Amino acid sequence: MPVFSPYADRLSRIPIERHEVEVRGGTTAYWVYGPSADSDTDQSAQDAAAPKTEPLTVIAVHGFRGEHHGLEPVLAYLPDVRVIAPDLPGFGETPPLPGRTHDLDEYAGWLQDFTAAVAPGAVILGHSFGSIVSSAAVATGLQTPRLILINPIGAPALEGPKGLMTRLAVLYYELGAKLPAKLGTALLRSRLIVRVASITMAKTKDPVLRRFIHDQHDTYFSDFADRDVLRDAFVASVSHDVRAFAPRIAVPTLLVAAQQDDITPIEAERHLATLFPSAELVEIADVGHLIHYETPAEAAGHIRRFLRVPVAQGR
Repeated sequence: MPVFSPYADRLSRIPIERHEVEVRGGTTAYWVYGPSADSDTDQSAQDAAAPKTEPLTVIAVHGFRGEHHGLEPVLAYLPDVRVIAPDLPGFGETPPLPGRTHDLDEYAGWLQDFTAAVAPGAVILGHSFGSIVSSAAVATGLQTPRLILINPIGAPALEGPKGLMTRLAVLYYELGAKLPAKLGTALLRSRLIVRVASITMAKTKDPVLRRFIHDQHDTYFSDFADRDVLRDAFVASVSHDVRAFAPRIAVPTLLVAAQQDDITPIEAERHLATLFPSAELVEIADVGHLIHYETPAEAAGHIRRFLRVPVAQGR
């Protein structure tokens, strides 16, 4: 039985187009949400001489084990922003990059090249692992006017109150990589383990929203190409955090953090904000690592203000 999406109606009103582009020897699948670059084609004849205004463009980078659908609830509240949402190499509909190790340097280089190919000068947005990839790319040369990080990884995953859980996750991914291929892949795609992770991260008490969250994880959390790319991405996600890159990011940066995040405590997020030359931290209460599912309207509101996007009438 289909699971109701609280955001389906809003998304149904936003144009969505699927595209592909060749990047670093592989094919990257990406989706364009909202107005297109030539969105002035319906301009009336009397306005034809008016200056053309290009829509604001944001490139949105999803988190570990996710794919582009995960950020759709936030995009549903940004109908007037042109958002380009790729699947990271090795996840969703983007195959692994041929002959490459999918470590952080590779992902950061891929994002730089992808941006250059599809939307030079776009605002960069990253969620969770995507916050590390985005920060690394910007710190090492990706040109962007602004950076937005949702649930940024602001502290080492192996430290802090959830360090033990992360170590157990390390063992889980190591076991998945060492077992015979069929058995290891089955373990990594275990619906039971996916559901435990989903229950752990979800903070909402709303049963409808919880069912939606669990369905999203059931549907997309195991949509990875193979266990090798999953292992590489996991190692990259727990071996790095945004702190290492923050001092080298000069552009205005927005951090959207959760006060109940089990992965990065809010105290660590507050410290992370002090490491950027120009950063603003906004905190969302009563939510954890799933801001994009549980409080997307609030997150989008902060993004609109940061990007100076007016609220559209009737939206």
